[in-house]
Amino acid sequence: MNNNATELKKGIKDGLPIALGYFAVSFSFGIMAGTSGIGPWQAALMSLTNLTSAGQFAALSIISANAPYGEMAAAQLIINLRYCLMSCSLSQKLGKNSPPIHRFLMGYGITDEIFGVSVCRPGILRPAYFYGLMAMAVPGWTFGTLAGSFSGSLLPQRLMSALSVALYGMFLAVILPPARKNRILLGVVLISMAASLAFSLLPLLRDISSGMKIIILTILIAGIAARLFPVTEEADEEQEASHE
Repeated sequence: MNNNATELKKGIKDGLPIALGYFAVSFSFGIMAGTSGIGPWQAALMSLTNLTSAGQFAALSIISANAPYGEMAAAQLIINLRYCLMSCSLSQKLGKNSPPIHRFLMGYGITDEIFGVSVCRPGILRPAYFYGLMAMAVPGWTFGTLAGSFSGSLLPQRLMSALSVALYGMFLAVILPPARKNRILLGVVLISMAASLAFSLLPLLRDISSGMKIIILTILIAGIAARLFPVTEEADEEQEASHE
């Protein structure tokens, strides 16, 4: 019990920067939702049940265009399919005796940033730690949306542009510290950046949807890295022991 409480506190501490970044980005989403005809409480409910910036911003465009439900479902499936890969990856970090209920509950809270923090944590991932991250990130994303919806168009456009890139700066803060300590991880990050740039510039590749690009790059790069530099359970246990 004490160990779970400690892990929960660590998760809350590590989740605070995520919550602050989420509040800033979801604030801009709330304002955009208002201009699309979505009420404050509707926008907040969307954020509470989705927790996905790319999916939600794409949904606003689809709603504004009065597109059919089928198009909405297909777009969300493609954009958010990467979370299935993240779920599979995190499931490998859980203890062998972890109850299935934790896997279902944790699946709700997987986002890019929560995944980044969780996967970089040495050793076994304890559910209590993950719940601590969720306890900060989910309210930050939801209440940021609500605040932005009520604020309307009061903020200047320059500030809105700054808020829109806050999430990317926060994600760099998540991946850079562990990359500086691990050359393999640094190499994977650099290769991922180069490959992502290539997919954005090269003909045919740049026409692939953003969600599908993420899935393709994740499977290729993560699969090759896992094949060439596998992490054994013994190494995970050693990292966990040194971390404690």
